[in-house]
Amino acid sequence: MPGKIRQYFSDRKDDVQDYTGGGVVGKFILAVVVVYLLVALVLGMIWSSEPDIFSVREHTRAVADEMQREPVAGFATTATMIRVAETLLDKPGGYVSNDIFPPGLWLDNMPSWEYGVLVQLRDLSRAMRKDISRSQSQSAEDPDLTIAEPQFHFDSGSWAIPSTEAEYRRGIQALYSYLDRLSRPDQPNAQFFARADNLANWLADLETRLGSLSRTLGESVGKASVSDAVSNVNPGDPLSEDVMGEEVKTSWTKIDDVFYEARGSAWALLHIFRAIEVDFRKVLNDKNALASAKQIIIELEGAQGEMWSPVILNGSGFGVLANHSLTMAAYLSRASAAISDMRDLLTRG
Repeated sequence: MPGKIRQYFSDRKDDVQDYTGGGVVGKFILAVVVVYLLVALVLGMIWSSEPDIFSVREHTRAVADEMQREPVAGFATTATMIRVAETLLDKPGGYVSNDIFPPGLWLDNMPSWEYGVLVQLRDLSRAMRKDISRSQSQSAEDPDLTIAEPQFHFDSGSWAIPSTEAEYRRGIQALYSYLDRLSRPDQPNAQFFARADNLANWLADLETRLGSLSRTLGESVGKASVSDAVSNVNPGDPLSEDVMGEEVKTSWTKIDDVFYEARGSAWALLHIFRAIEVDFRKVLNDKNALASAKQIIIELEGAQGEMWSPVILNGSGFGVLANHSLTMAAYLSRASAAISDMRDLLTRG
């Protein structure tokens, strides 16, 4: 047996030498390729690390001091949006969703994480443009936010001409311009209306986002289709046996993608809600909704717990192995419930 193993590797060595021509140039090219792949493997592991959580209050104070401005209403939310967007582009490895070469091409989890962050940036930038920066439905849109919102909706996978990073940086620059005008007393045309109705409108969209993520995460172990089950019910005979729908289950190749998309969304939302707690503090106190905001933050913090497993486990609901998807779904479901409570409080008179 040892002789067969040595012979196998000897044959493979001969095959490589035949393929490269056996010359110095061929060996050099082979060595470069091997080194490149090893370096790409190490970089891929580094680039797969998720960014750390930052302090929204400390960052807001630092930006205000650097600009020599007072942190007016909306300052924390806008500065946080900018920091989240810059982290998306400037984290180790940069933005990898549009990479066409290793190691970015090989990475699977980080692009899903980036997409989760990007979805929250898109939703909030739309809410800022549509509601929060306008006093009423007939008010003019803010000129900077009309640039920022479509820029973040640009194709997330464009490598060049134009690149995704360049388009997103245009959106970031527009947010910087809005923040500058918002915090300048001589620029009254930049507004941020920290009202209950504006916040409730964004929360309504967010509630559906988290509901969809929670459902997809829960389908990691398979669930009966609700729509099929309802369509199979006989309304004329309520005593007839219930017919369950066909089982819906997330493909095992997509489980980690869904998990990291949810984790990216939770990371972005954690910072956004911390900023909202600052800018909407008066409204939250008046509506007795501050406790709900705190509950949302606590659940989102739980969703950012340290990952000790090198892979996303998919044990059954009450099985021996853990199911990371169900754990994440539990945090997001509780956050969604708190969002529903918060929205109900905000919409009351």
